[in-house]
Amino acid sequence: MANPVYRIIDANFNRAREALRVIEDFCRFSLNSAPLTTCAKQLRHELSAAIGKLDVAQLIAARDSLGDVGAGRTVDNQLQRSDLRDCFTAGCKRLTESLRTLTEMTQTLNPEVAQTIEKLRFSAYTLEKDIVLFSDTAEKFKSVKLYVIISSSLPADVFSLTCQCLAGGADCIQLRAKGVDDDKLFALALEFVKVCKDAGVLSIINDRVDSAVAAGADGVHLGQDDLPVDQARKLQLSPLIIGRSTHSLDQLRATCDQLPTYVSLGPVFSTLTKPTAEPVGLDYVKQATEILAPTGIAHVAIGGITLDNVEDVLKAGAKTIAVCSAVTEASDPTAACRALKEKITTFG
Repeated sequence: MANPVYRIIDANFNRAREALRVIEDFCRFSLNSAPLTTCAKQLRHELSAAIGKLDVAQLIAARDSLGDVGAGRTVDNQLQRSDLRDCFTAGCKRLTESLRTLTEMTQTLNPEVAQTIEKLRFSAYTLEKDIVLFSDTAEKFKSVKLYVIISSSLPADVFSLTCQCLAGGADCIQLRAKGVDDDKLFALALEFVKVCKDAGVLSIINDRVDSAVAAGADGVHLGQDDLPVDQARKLQLSPLIIGRSTHSLDQLRATCDQLPTYVSLGPVFSTLTKPTAEPVGLDYVKQATEILAPTGIAHVAIGGITLDNVEDVLKAGAKTIAVCSAVTEASDPTAACRALKEKITTFG
């Protein structure tokens, strides 16, 4: 009779590889994320390499699919899946369960292999976390077309502009309140988040991860000199949309490695909001959106964009447009938002 240890290893090795395929396909076809797809694929190859150090011929010889007493046995709702996300979640559970069993069983044959598989189990937990955090925030952000930045620390101005932008169809609003004491910023952010949440619109806080988390904002936007994306993630209490500014292809590539939810591309044109910033032009928008296409990372074109030039930015490949003064300094911010939103939607 075949060694039952080999039968258990063979069954769980197959189960783990099948689960990794589901995870890999979720990253590839649902998230369109080459980096996460590569991570899942790498994990599958490392597992195969580890098992390859055992006697593979004995593994195959021990297999008895027809005589397996567990074949065909099911429990209620075992294969019930409501959507693709359910399939992914089930795959993650199967993967870590299988890896744990493989660690226990291979320990009796080859402790070195067991140690490798145990490390892969913890890599699987990390991969699941990375995918969940990325997919949750990507799903929230994917419908954003018009992103408005309110650059003020005066509560009356912030709430007046926020309400007008909400009425005009803004999909996401960022609060950029520079030089405000922490207690005042928190109070301002708390009320700003509530107004946005009540309207079903995403709320983003500029620079301050602590204030964004404490106020319950949907996300935070980080500049190149702010906290790194991976460090910002350590502070989140729930999946946090994380955006990062980029002004060059080198910055873009470095930022992509950190898997933010989105990157801003700009300033596209010269802007009074940041008068010393050198415009990156439409070529950067075109090149950046091509680089971002296989990553699953969203983008926001920003800087000097108005109703008159927004179509040029859209033609360069931008899907989401961020504006500040074009709306906040307009005589009628609601009308300005509405006109921009209509132009973006029509173009799309």
